[in-house]
Amino acid sequence: MITKTTVFAMLAIGISTLSLAQQQSDSLKVEQLDEVVITDSKFNLKRENSGKVITKITLQDLENFQGKSVADIINNTVGIEINGSRSNAGQNLNYFIRGGRNRQVLILIDGIAVTDASQIANDYDLRLLNADQVESIEILKGASSTLYGTGAASAVINIKLKKASKDAVALNLRSTLGTNQSQKDTNYAVENFLNSVSVNGTLDKFTYLATFSHQYTDGLSAVSVGQESDAFNTHNGYLKLGYQFSEHFKLNTYASFDKFKAEFDDGFDFADADNLSITNQYRIGISPELTYNNGSINLNAAYNNVEREIQSSFPTQFKAESFIGDVFNRYNFSDTFYTVLGVNAQQNEIESFSIPFGETDFVQDIIADDASFTIIDPYANVVYISDFGLNVNAGLRLNNHSEYGNHLVYSLNPSFKKKFKFGYIKGLASYNTAFIAPSLYQLFEPTFGNINLKPEENRTIEVGAEVHIKDKATVSLVYFNRFEEQFVDFVDQGNFMFQYANTDEDFTARGVELVADVSLTKKLKLMLNGTYTNVEESLNLRIPEIKVNAGLNYQLNDKTFMSLNYQFNDDRNDSFFNNTSFMSETVALKSYSLVDFYISHKVVNNQMTIFMNITNILNEDYEELLGYSTKGRNVNVGFNLSL
Repeated sequence: MITKTTVFAMLAIGISTLSLAQQQSDSLKVEQLDEVVITDSKFNLKRENSGKVITKITLQDLENFQGKSVADIINNTVGIEINGSRSNAGQNLNYFIRGGRNRQVLILIDGIAVTDASQIANDYDLRLLNADQVESIEILKGASSTLYGTGAASAVINIKLKKASKDAVALNLRSTLGTNQSQKDTNYAVENFLNSVSVNGTLDKFTYLATFSHQYTDGLSAVSVGQESDAFNTHNGYLKLGYQFSEHFKLNTYASFDKFKAEFDDGFDFADADNLSITNQYRIGISPELTYNNGSINLNAAYNNVEREIQSSFPTQFKAESFIGDVFNRYNFSDTFYTVLGVNAQQNEIESFSIPFGETDFVQDIIADDASFTIIDPYANVVYISDFGLNVNAGLRLNNHSEYGNHLVYSLNPSFKKKFKFGYIKGLASYNTAFIAPSLYQLFEPTFGNINLKPEENRTIEVGAEVHIKDKATVSLVYFNRFEEQFVDFVDQGNFMFQYANTDEDFTARGVELVADVSLTKKLKLMLNGTYTNVEESLNLRIPEIKVNAGLNYQLNDKTFMSLNYQFNDDRNDSFFNNTSFMSETVALKSYSLVDFYISHKVVNNQMTIFMNITNILNEDYEELLGYSTKGRNVNVGFNLSL
């Protein structure tokens, strides 16, 4: 295994390449100076004017990750650990960012918050989203409740779906097939199938986009000792229609469905079982925009319906509905002063059913009329961009929650940029507060719920710097300190009784995030990021203290692209329930390293791309989650055809 000292040495080597990059005469242009980000302000602002270090995964980046899931792609970015993405395809996903968990990460799709009231943490399940539908992803770390409300405590992941082509009719077909096996398997049977089709275009003022995708993955057991494989089967459909009524008014509407079936095993005894998880999600939404001189009025509204069923020894059913509406006014004062004034409204409800012990029929546990809440949040955000380098981003939000009343959050994010002939140097700092409202399950579940729960409160301090060298490199280093109180935990009340409760203890997560993107030559680019996270022992389960991602991208010619990627995950703690002692016990999982290779080549007048990726080339044997399978060496091949 690679030691921590070796990992830090690799980081140092990566940074030292900056001096080499400055001496290259045939450098590849890095367009970071003109890169536009939106998540930290709701305005299209140049990256250099942002007081945050935002990770942006572009369409080109996504093309270089063909055959991978959305969770796999995001898991390569700095400061993020998506636990479960390296296991069986149907494995539940856990989002660990800056010591936080799923309920502290907010996911947006086309700027609209997506949540699932049927989940214990009210989080969105990335397994429902197909990567072929995605155009770009922005990841904003740190508390962002002033712009996005509850749940935006450790990060906001803003996923932008693909838009219509400017042609009248455009067709895209993508197909991938490959293996899906553990480290001990060597038969390389074809068990992974991903297919998608998209039809889109523009007819005068009308735009349309329709996509359908399917994935079927088998061959890998959920638990590591399992002898039977557990299949994952998902279907996704998306329809988006737009119309430009006038120069100043346009309207987009969309509808989607996402369905998956995931077989899973007994997680208590770590044994094969004929269990099945079924999730069906339906979404409809509308996004009108009215523009006027220097501003626009926007509405993002969506209705989401989720039905989940667990077929196991403890069968359960969940039904959840949510409505989110966000109306805001953007105004730009001469490219110097930007303002956003808005109101966000949410309504969520859940109902659940289970079969009591010894009976055969479902009975209702959670009643929708009781298990519901509404949120109405007025908010304001301002951005000031001076002509002498000072930039300030500040915001304020008053949350009005039907169950726990009013809650005020605020943010202040100054930065200072100094331009030089070689590029710029930017220093940044921020102080942000956030909150995480308890989920409906935590509030109203009849056995474990607690109607007296208070929201978790969170504040984050960031200090960092970014250096941009024209045509050569961009390097950033950020220190974060996240303090949390009123943490909601699953607390032992004695006599084998558990209930959700706010803990008396506060905790702090702190760390450092380093990112370096360096153009070594015209054709060769190095991407390196590393994260150090320190979390108090009681909350550090499955969180690596050190995580490193490194990649080399090589553009052989106009048609052929290759990349080699490396990931290191440090030692981690995990826990399991001991059936003998009836106690939870903590165990240490060893560190591991993964190496992946990808190659693509354009054919048929550049209309078709054929590609191959090999993951875990060294067939590393490791544990991502205690007792569960992980993927060994696997090969996927496919094509992407655009007509």
